[in-house]
Amino acid sequence: METLISRGIIESYFEKLSGCLQLDAAIVGGGPSGIVAAYYLAKAGHKVALLDRKLSPGGGMWGGAMMFNDIVVQEEAMPIVEELQLSHRPYEEGTYIVDSVHATAGLLYQATKAGAVIFNCYSVEDVVYKQGRVGGVVVNWTPVLREGLHVDPLTLLSKTVLDATGHDCEIARTVARKNGVKLDTPTGGVVGEMSMDAAEGERSTIDNTKEIYPGLFVSGMAANGVSGSFRMGPIFGGMLMSGRKVAELMSASIRQQQ
Repeated sequence: METLISRGIIESYFEKLSGCLQLDAAIVGGGPSGIVAAYYLAKAGHKVALLDRKLSPGGGMWGGAMMFNDIVVQEEAMPIVEELQLSHRPYEEGTYIVDSVHATAGLLYQATKAGAVIFNCYSVEDVVYKQGRVGGVVVNWTPVLREGLHVDPLTLLSKTVLDATGHDCEIARTVARKNGVKLDTPTGGVVGEMSMDAAEGERSTIDNTKEIYPGLFVSGMAANGVSGSFRMGPIFGGMLMSGRKVAELMSASIRQQQ
């Protein structure tokens, strides 16, 4: 039985990883915008892998606000909440309360049910860069990088890459720094996020969701971070709508490359 268990896991995982060596969309960061993007891209029939460095993908949504595990979603994002079958209850002024643990688990379930593949404990340490375009990601185990071990990575090629790494905008920073290129931001680099303005942060999250370099897209707090806009705290409608918008943009790019 012990051998059967080990062989089953090894064979299944090898098949899953081998099937993701060439992707339509590689999503870096498993917060709400990245998960929603994975759902819509997979639903559209694209080959999608989401890579998250933590054991439990979900980003900051799990913890709600200061570990009060509820979040707020505004009216504009409710069609996404309802499509993904997340339980909710109305509150005030066009807002709704959603249990953060239920919501995060629900997003992950719906994304994988739609066909997205999720790899946890993966860190993206670099991108594949060919002919002036981001064309994939360079991955390693998170514990390898955390311990500073000298272990070479593997690569996953992809027609599009999404930086959904949140406040740090890690992939955008890497692309600009290592390749000496200008991003589609006010400064040509990562501007960095401003302090909190919940209403403006929600609006600008969607506005800043875009392709910032050929093949490289941003969503969620990474979108605001690269363009120098506000953070918004534990209201998540903008994150959900950003994920849906970037999925539409990436899907259009994928179709153009076919």
